[in-house]
Amino acid sequence: MVSLGEVMLRLDPGNCRIKTARSFRVWEGGGEYNVARGLRRCFGLKTAAVTAFADNEVGRLVEDFMLQGGVDTSLIKWIPYDGIGRTVRNGLNFTERGFGIRGAVGVSDRGNTAVSQLKEGDIDWEYIFGTLGVRWFHTGGIFAALSQTAAQVVIEAVKAAKKYGTVVSYDLNYRPSLWKDIGGKTRAQQVNKEIARHIDVMIGNEEDFTACLGLEVEGNDEGLKKLNIDGYYKMIDNAVKAYPNFKVIATTLRTVRTASINDWSAICWADGKIYKGLDFPALEIYDRVGGGDSFASGLIYGLMTFNDASKAINYGVAHGALAMTTPGDTSMADKKEVEAIVAGAGARVRR
Repeated sequence: MVSLGEVMLRLDPGNCRIKTARSFRVWEGGGEYNVARGLRRCFGLKTAAVTAFADNEVGRLVEDFMLQGGVDTSLIKWIPYDGIGRTVRNGLNFTERGFGIRGAVGVSDRGNTAVSQLKEGDIDWEYIFGTLGVRWFHTGGIFAALSQTAAQVVIEAVKAAKKYGTVVSYDLNYRPSLWKDIGGKTRAQQVNKEIARHIDVMIGNEEDFTACLGLEVEGNDEGLKKLNIDGYYKMIDNAVKAYPNFKVIATTLRTVRTASINDWSAICWADGKIYKGLDFPALEIYDRVGGGDSFASGLIYGLMTFNDASKAINYGVAHGALAMTTPGDTSMADKKEVEAIVAGAGARVRR
C-alpha cells in the first residue's frame, strides 16, 4: 500500500497546554501517512509514503520517525533547503490532547511546505503503479486542501492508479482551518466532488460527507450529542446514487461525551448492504488524534485480507479504539491485540 500526503512533526505538550508548555515531546504524523504506518506497524503489510520534505535536520528527523515505523521512505521527494524557509519548509503540528470538558486543540504551522508545492509530473506514478504493482493507494482531503497543485496531484495519482487496477481509498478528513482562506466549504466541495468520481473506498465522518460532498446526515443535533443512525443510512444511499463508482463507504460514529469519554463505532456499506461495527460506549480516550486514521488502516487491512466488509469494519473500529489509548498520531497496537478485541476480549491484565 502507498499513501500520498504530508507528514508533519507533531509537538506534544503531554498533559499540559500548548500556550503554557515548557517542553514538548515530538512524533511524526499525517492523516494519510498514519494509515500506511498502521498497516505496516500493526498489520505487517509492506507500505510506502509519497511525500516531500525540505532537506534539513527537521526533515531528516521526520524521516527517522518514518523509518522507525517501518514505512518505506524511498518515494520521498527531497527539496533543497534555502536556509531560512522562505521558499520551502517542513510542517509542524502542535497538538494538545484535551481532558474532560477541555477539548483537544491542534495548531498547524504548515504554510509553504515542501509537499504542498508538489505539482503534476513531480511523482512517477507509472513507476509506482505500473512497475511496483502497488495493490492499494490511499490519500485524503487534508493533502488535497494544502494547495491548488496538491489537489491536481491527487487527481493525477488516482487516475494512474485506476489505469493499473489499483484499489483507491480516500479519507475526506475535512479541516475547516485548511479551507477557510481558500474558498471554505464551497471550494472543498468543488475539489472533493471531482476526486470522488475516481474513488473505490470512501471514508469519513458525518461532517466530512456533509462539508466535502454536500451529503447531509439528517436527524443529528448540532452538537452531535446523539447520532441518528437512520440519517447515516439515508446519506449512504444518496452517496451511492451520486457516485456509483463507490464500492465501499465507511463512516465512523463518534459521540463526544467529554474529551476523555467517547462513544465509538462505525458503519460500512458494501455490495448493497450496510454492516454495523463493534460498539464501544463510553470508551476512555487518552489521545484521540489519529483514531480515525487507525480506523481506516484496520478497515483496509480487513478488506485486503478477507474481502469481507463485515469483518473489515470490526478491524477498523477495534484498531481505532486501541490507537486512542496511547499518545501520538500513530498506532502502538499490534495485530494480536486487534484480533483479541474483535473476538470480544476485555482489558484484564496479561501476564
